[in-house]
Amino acid sequence: MPLSDALTRFTEESGVPRDNDGPVFAEPWQAEAFALAVRLHEAGCFTWSEWATTLGDVLREVRERGETDDGSRYYEHWLAALERLIVAKQVLSDVDLNQRKKAWVEAYLSTPHGKPVALGG
Repeated sequence: MPLSDALTRFTEESGVPRDNDGPVFAEPWQAEAFALAVRLHEAGCFTWSEWATTLGDVLREVRERGETDDGSRYYEHWLAALERLIVAKQVLSDVDLNQRKKAWVEAYLSTPHGKPVALGG
């Protein structure tokens, strides 16, 4: 299946917010999370079915906790599903994932406003 067809199917099945031109992102990190999920799928880390199941599980858990969901937190749920899936598929261990998240927070907090955030070498 060509990449463009796969992306169309992926966005339709995942419930990604979209307009006539394709996926819509309110913040740059949302587009990066979307691209990361697509790239990990292309690398064979998980199938679309596994992705849809995991995202569905996260969204169901949100509803079960009684959290309101007006769609504004969609990509937060997307990221939670992605993190859950990469640990379950052993792309990263839970410890490694948490260390990387901590490193990014530290990098973000120590980066001057207006400068790109980057992890140390």
